Parts: sequence; structure tokens; C-alpha cells
Amino acid sequence: MRLPFLALAVSLAAVSPAAAASFACAKAETPDEKTICDTRSLNDLDVEMAVRFDILKDLLPMGNRTKMQDDQEAWLKDRRACGTDVACLNAAYESRLKVLRGVLSEFAKQGGQ
Repeated sequence: MRLPFLALAVSLAAVSPAAAASFACAKAETPDEKTICDTRSLNDLDVEMAVRFDILKDLLPMGNRTKMQDDQEAWLKDRRACGTDVACLNAAYESRLKVLRGVLSEFAKQGGQ
């Protein structure tokens, strides 16, 4: 069970100040994507969110994975609604990260079952 947490720690540690968002900034089209690419703190939150999401989707059973994917898609729509509002985007990321951290914590408490 320690292996996924080690992978998470290594992945998060690898996110250096030079890291890019979880999507190609050169192809950013929407106002929220452009703002994320232009704002270091949002960029960092985006990378953390993507790492946590990727780890969880590989750990969770299929039904939970599907729900998490649906929740992520709903969250992305909410994020897009923020447009260029940095405070709104920051709040959206903090809210989503709280959920993902909670899911990971629950998974750990259950011993990965």
C-alpha cells in the first residue's frame, strides 16, 4: 500500500517551478486555460490536481473511477465558467483538490480495498 503514496510523493516532488500545466499551454484556447498557463500558482495547482486524479483513477474500482471521471468533467465545466478570474480559478482548484485528497485519504484508511 505504500507504493502508491510513494509514487504520489515522487510525482509531486518532481513538479518543479518550471513544470507546465497538465495540458499543453501552447494549445490553450479557453480563457481559463490561458489564465492557468499565465499564473504560476494556478499552474502548480493544475499539475497537483492532475497527478492526484491520475493516481486515483488507477487505484479505484471501476464504479468509483467512473463517478470520479464524471465529477472531474463537471468540475472542468465549473472551472471554465471562471474565465480569467484568478480568485475563482484558485477556489475551484482548492475545492477539487480537497475532494481528491479526501478520496485518497479514505482509500488509504481502507487499506486500498
